[in-house]
Amino acid sequence: MSEEQKRLLESKLWGIANLLRGKISADDYRDYILGFIFYKYLSERQYLYANGLLETEEVKDYLDLKDPDLLEAIKDESLQSLGYFLKPEELFASITAKGNASTETDSNYILEDLKAVLNHIEQSTMGTDSEEDFNDLFSDIDLNSNKIGRTVKARNEVVVQILNHLNKIDFRLQEVESDVMGDAYEYLIGKFAAGAGKTAGEFYTPQQVSKVLAKIVTTGKDKLKSAYDPTCGSGSLLLRVAKEAQVSEFYGQELTRTTYNLARMNMILHGVHYRQFNIRHEDTLENPQHLEERFEAIVANPPFSAHWKGDDNPLYNSDERFSQYGRLAPKTKADFAFMQHMLYQLAENGIMASVFPHGVLFRGGAEGTIRKYMIKEMNVLDAVIGLPANIFYGTSIPTCVVVLKKCREQDDNVVFIDASGEGNYTKVGNQNELRDQDVEKIVETYRNRTTIDKYSYVASLGEIAENDYNLNIPRYVDTFEEEEPVDLDTTADEIQQLDAALKSNEAVLKSFCEELGIKAPF
Repeated sequence: MSEEQKRLLESKLWGIANLLRGKISADDYRDYILGFIFYKYLSERQYLYANGLLETEEVKDYLDLKDPDLLEAIKDESLQSLGYFLKPEELFASITAKGNASTETDSNYILEDLKAVLNHIEQSTMGTDSEEDFNDLFSDIDLNSNKIGRTVKARNEVVVQILNHLNKIDFRLQEVESDVMGDAYEYLIGKFAAGAGKTAGEFYTPQQVSKVLAKIVTTGKDKLKSAYDPTCGSGSLLLRVAKEAQVSEFYGQELTRTTYNLARMNMILHGVHYRQFNIRHEDTLENPQHLEERFEAIVANPPFSAHWKGDDNPLYNSDERFSQYGRLAPKTKADFAFMQHMLYQLAENGIMASVFPHGVLFRGGAEGTIRKYMIKEMNVLDAVIGLPANIFYGTSIPTCVVVLKKCREQDDNVVFIDASGEGNYTKVGNQNELRDQDVEKIVETYRNRTTIDKYSYVASLGEIAENDYNLNIPRYVDTFEEEEPVDLDTTADEIQQLDAALKSNEAVLKSFCEELGIKAPF
């Protein structure tokens, strides 16, 4: 697909949002539009798969199939290969056609039919290996909600409009190498995140930041056994890792139900087979769902300085994730708790790269104790990367990427990178963004472990110890710009000239005041 075709597609998709914008909140219309796109994807995939099975049969088009035995055979094959099943009359095209029926002869009311179809997609997986991946997947689409219309007729009209707009878009599912729909979905998630304010960070990490994390954790590898995100949001970080290396299995956990649904949809839309991903809905710190696993790549953008139970939960003192450090992360700042959790689940040959607020680099107390233990006793800190401020949706605070490795090749130093200065990003609207060249500079500096004036510094463990394990980047990367020396004699002459000009102007102003018969202001 050319860039022009891609822009046209994105314009059409974002245009669909205009059908609901102003009527309901961005969070709500996001759920409807993304949910219907997912339904269209499942329908088209079912249609293409079924037609492939019908190539040797008399009826070639799945929409025309009536034979109950053939339908049952296609159902069995679909559940095994696709993980779900849709009957011909349940396909997106069939429901959309009914919504466009002539009201003079037929009903165009589709809300109940659509609700039944979405429920049936989930029900078709019951008792199969894919049941958990499809369970309650469409729970955020409430077709009876007054948010999309005050009357049943109004709600039906809005839904029909959305389906009609989507029906006109060709997502090219028949092209094996194409990921048009997956990319389109990712585009919409990003657009919704940009307009979602403070809630955006719950489900989306800016693409260029994702790229930095993904490239770092795939350093030296083109294949990964597993990738994990303990706060996976929409799953965009995990999918970004898959663009840098071949990933056999994806694991993730997400607390917010809506976002958990989004992540599962996103995985399936990007062609990840249901057997290849294991996304769970739970609180990662309270109820970790993959604790027995060890992962080759871990990426994350945890909620900044979130609250957690900390020492209010006595079980944490004996929890293997936290017990060896001597202190628990503060109850009002779970940043280190997430970092410890990820380190615990990291494989011996793995790399972890995660975004955190700058406070993790220098805050004292329990956090200082944990940080010192990680560096001095465990020697797992591999790099610290400062990012520009105002780069994340919903917050303007400066952030950093912390890179941890259990088996470090260069185990006597740590790379510090300050990518927050001018010239290392561009401004787009109200946000700062990393450009491709900025991402490459960060990644190459990390991989080559080079010191670059005013940008990066390779610090020895001894230097870090001398700084009392404070990792504040300016302690290591000097970005101070020397001012040009001031010529005092020239400056004195300029001051005298200004003083003379001021006195001259005062004399003129005084004469004007005398002519007007008013008192001079000085």
